[in-house]
Amino acid sequence: MIKKNKKIKSPLKLYSSKDVFDQFSKSKFYQKVYYEEISRLYLVKKIRNTRIQKKMTQKTIAEKTKLPQSFISRIESGKHSFSLGTLYKISKALGKKIELV
Repeated sequence: MIKKNKKIKSPLKLYSSKDVFDQFSKSKFYQKVYYEEISRLYLVKKIRNTRIQKKMTQKTIAEKTKLPQSFISRIESGKHSFSLGTLYKISKALGKKIELV
């Protein structure tokens, strides 16, 4: 004879990702950090698209900036942050200038 399992009440409450996002998105700190990250990812996309448009490789950018190619790759993938100095080196290698808009 097989006994039916009784449902065990869990003391943990489960939340959906939407519930968590909705809760955190009300926070001023979260909004600030979210905006900064979206801005960084937009800039990363611009760097990559400009490099491709100019038919340059990551290796070429790395040589011009004296940075490792793996570092350029991590920047373009969005996996790594970068300083203003690094941004300047990359923009110079791409023949672009940095402007505040």
